[in-house]
Amino acid sequence: MATDFWSSTHYKRWLMDRATIRQARADDLQYVDDPEYFTYFSLFFANVVTKLGRKLLFKQRVIATAIVFFRRFYLKNSYCETDPFIVIAACCYVAGKAEESPMHIKNVAAEARLLFSQHPFGIKSFPPDNSKLAEMEFYLVADLECDLTVFHPYRTLMALCRKEGSALSLTEAGEVGVGIDDGPRYWGTGDGQLELPEDAVQLAWSIISDMYRSDLCLVHPPHLLAITALYLTLVLHAPTREQIKQKPHSAISDESHTSPRRSSRQASASSLGSTKKPQDFIGFFAGLNVSMPLIATIAQEVISLYSMWERYKEDTDTSDTARSAFYGQQTSAQTTRTGSPYSATTQSTSRVFPGSRSGSHSRVSTPVEGPEDVRRTDVFTPVLMMQTLTRMRESRLADLVHSTSGRPVAINKMLERAQAAG
Repeated sequence: MATDFWSSTHYKRWLMDRATIRQARADDLQYVDDPEYFTYFSLFFANVVTKLGRKLLFKQRVIATAIVFFRRFYLKNSYCETDPFIVIAACCYVAGKAEESPMHIKNVAAEARLLFSQHPFGIKSFPPDNSKLAEMEFYLVADLECDLTVFHPYRTLMALCRKEGSALSLTEAGEVGVGIDDGPRYWGTGDGQLELPEDAVQLAWSIISDMYRSDLCLVHPPHLLAITALYLTLVLHAPTREQIKQKPHSAISDESHTSPRRSSRQASASSLGSTKKPQDFIGFFAGLNVSMPLIATIAQEVISLYSMWERYKEDTDTSDTARSAFYGQQTSAQTTRTGSPYSATTQSTSRVFPGSRSGSHSRVSTPVEGPEDVRRTDVFTPVLMMQTLTRMRESRLADLVHSTSGRPVAINKMLERAQAAG
């Protein structure tokens, strides 16, 4: 196991660019009408992994590891040639082992079989034999190249901030550059922490969980995702946003009224009774030594994810997501101006952090605009995702059986693997 993120396989092997991720979907693109489906496949499969993880009573970190395993597996495989549901069960089983929260294979298979047999999945062919899941585990670990150590932004978040009234924080070696030969941070000065209300910390935690609904965990290091979550939290959390807007003149005025002849003992006593010095949020981000245009770009990707998520309808528990805060901010911003959810939240970001908004750094397409585009009225549901996935697999199987030459061809290795495991 790597002692820090920068020497780990996560950093060296599993940070991809967008072109690599698009290339991984090349085979699947032949069997769908619109590439936009794959954005909602990311949402759909992440929600399925989350549901199964909660059935198994896994912590959020274990669920996040299972989602990362699933996304890494499909960098080398396609949806149309495999059974994603046996892969999901295997990812949860392996993630439990990797995160030292093991679950017996019988329990994993039983919970997966029960969950996937219900609406909207309706899968009656999930293998009843536990050996099939064990076999899929070996295929999964082989495609992951035995790289089972995954770093997450959660610990980095708790190292950067703490709840009000709490002096304790959690750190993870390498992600924040502490605890390794007592050396300096790799990407920041490490001077101080942000002290946030409990609901603000929970909002940042939820934003990180929402990021796993997209490919951000494959593209950016975890510390950048944690900083982006804090960045968005200071915009979406109304009390903190108002605190940032207030200029810290109170502390200066208090110091100006103190008498210069007071002794050091009197000065220290008065300082203990004085009010707490306002936090310098902008100075904190400036001291992190990261590219703020890049943080703003990642934030815009998260905003774009929420805008796309609005068209995905699923009966799930959304209490752990930050969608309500995002749409609440969108509504308040649109009371005084018109525009898309993307522009409304981005304008709020620029007001809180002047100079952070830069269109030249944005690589994310904004939500579809214009009433003439009929796709804006489409609603994506788990039933639609299941129907699309079934059509993709049937079309792929037909192409493999009936080649263009008219002669039947042998089913490739990955399809044989999927059939053997599922």
